Amino acid sequence: MADFRRGIKAGVAVAAVYLLISVILEVTGFSLLGITMAAGLRISLWLTDPLFVILWILPRIVGGIVFGAVFAALYDFLPGATAVKKGVVLSSFLWILGAVGLIYITPGWPTDGGQTSTVVGVTVCLSSIGLALVSIISALAFGALVGFIWNRLRAKKVAEARKGSPVLLVSFILGGLMWVLPAIGFIIGVVIGGAPLIEEPGPFWWYGVLFVSVFFLGLPGWVLTLVAWRKTKRDESGLKFGVAGGVIMALTGVMLLPGVLAIIGGVLSARKPANESGTAAIEQ
Repeated sequence: MADFRRGIKAGVAVAAVYLLISVILEVTGFSLLGITMAAGLRISLWLTDPLFVILWILPRIVGGIVFGAVFAALYDFLPGATAVKKGVVLSSFLWILGAVGLIYITPGWPTDGGQTSTVVGVTVCLSSIGLALVSIISALAFGALVGFIWNRLRAKKVAEARKGSPVLLVSFILGGLMWVLPAIGFIIGVVIGGAPLIEEPGPFWWYGVLFVSVFFLGLPGWVLTLVAWRKTKRDESGLKFGVAGGVIMALTGVMLLPGVLAIIGGVLSARKPANESGTAAIEQ
């Protein structure tokens, strides 16, 4: 079983460092421009404005939690001899996944500039080569720091479970969160407000399509992932349900990350834990 507590602690610690650095860089930018008063005013507004917590702090902390949980779930399967290398591999994978998802949800890319997306603490920017390189370096550093702190934290002894179960659990939790938020918006906007399901063709028509796809396709995919995870809890393979649920969630675009995790978890769940395989060999 994955050591989620250890991974989440490492992810939150690095997210807090990144948050502090981003605040320092922004304030320093104001100061370099000779707007010291504006920098001080901005800090005071941050400390008193709830939106700063909701839009600036909370997403970064949640991103750190998600990254740490995914790192813990996939730790045994990530390539690399050390935790730092494993963290770099994971952050690279998530950056690529975020780039694919961003291209998918951005019709007309790359002609549309200024598009960015944050995937579990890793910011993906496709508007220019320079910004893309900066975001890649930031992502790699994030993963390396998580691996470094992981090594410094004491490992917790956890019970052995069927391979893939922790990955399916993370996919199930992420998928639920990513479905609930659009579902609330759908109920408020369409059911209560009477807005059309999909607006007429315009600059944001594709977002309407994805919004509806999450509401109608996300739930079946999430339920299949839940079934797969429950099967692994009973020491059964969750391959079919995990892959099916993952594909459905990935098709929505917005739920690409939990979808990919569900597919990985489903494939891994076809293999029994190492201790069970060793016991069976001894008995034979």
